[in-house]
Amino acid sequence: MGTSADILFLAGPTASGKSALSLHAARALDGEVINADSMQVYDGLGVITARPELHEMGGIPHHLFGVIDPSERCSVGQWAKLALAAIKDVTGRGKRAVLVGGTGLYFKALVDGLAPTPDIPQAVIAEVNALYAGGGLDALREAAETLDPVGAARVEAGDRQRLMRLIAVAKASGRPLSQIQSETRPLIEPGRAVGVVIAPDRDGLYGRIEARFDQMVSHGALEEARAIAERRLDADLPAMKAVGLPPLIAHVQGRLDLDDAIELAKRDTRRYAKRQFTWFSNQHPDWARVSSLDPVTARAELDHILLKPFFGAA
Repeated sequence: MGTSADILFLAGPTASGKSALSLHAARALDGEVINADSMQVYDGLGVITARPELHEMGGIPHHLFGVIDPSERCSVGQWAKLALAAIKDVTGRGKRAVLVGGTGLYFKALVDGLAPTPDIPQAVIAEVNALYAGGGLDALREAAETLDPVGAARVEAGDRQRLMRLIAVAKASGRPLSQIQSETRPLIEPGRAVGVVIAPDRDGLYGRIEARFDQMVSHGALEEARAIAERRLDADLPAMKAVGLPPLIAHVQGRLDLDDAIELAKRDTRRYAKRQFTWFSNQHPDWARVSSLDPVTARAELDHILLKPFFGAA
């Protein structure tokens, strides 16, 4: 291709215009789009997760959208295998791969690698659950600091799941998770990929989130929620935690008024966007930024970023 970069990572918070910008990037780079969003990977949630529809794909091939049934669990590791296969397919045909999404862990897996953590026996899971039941967060924190002090220092106060994970991995493997992670290697060679984060004004983004959710409701979100609810899936499944889905399910089941469900969904989406801002700010401060919510300006900003790594222009 004449330049070393053949992969674009396009990340950003929900409702920031990623789908449209990825389509523009794919056209500009002669590329194809690969999903890097943990909820858009599931089938049956197209409206609620704002998955691009066929007419929005502009004739550009899109990969890994709606490929997993909501009754299944798609782990980071499983997605990474699928993504690497898609990247190999796309670039092997002389195209460039445009990975787009808001799931920070997906990008981190490709950039930093995946720790070869062991399967956790049920006995260890039960032990960790009992520890939490008996002593709460303080007990988890104390155990984590004993078993994996480096890892525990990285866990924010109140993050129960990550503390439990540290303890479980250490007990199951005999090694601290932080040590295992330190031995990982990138899944993508650094020189191949260019990272870009869409980081718009927050107030403007929050306004867009609210308007977009109203549009989702009028375009079938309730019908999707009803169809999912009728399947009576385990509430602990990842797909069942899609942002905005739980309040809508509560409504279709008669447990919540529609207006209240919509307000809760909007609130949850704003909070999710805030967490995404924080993640990309902390994890990828060196990635280039697109700051505008205006589509024309955003495309111009992205074009300028792409010139040198993909086309060799200054």
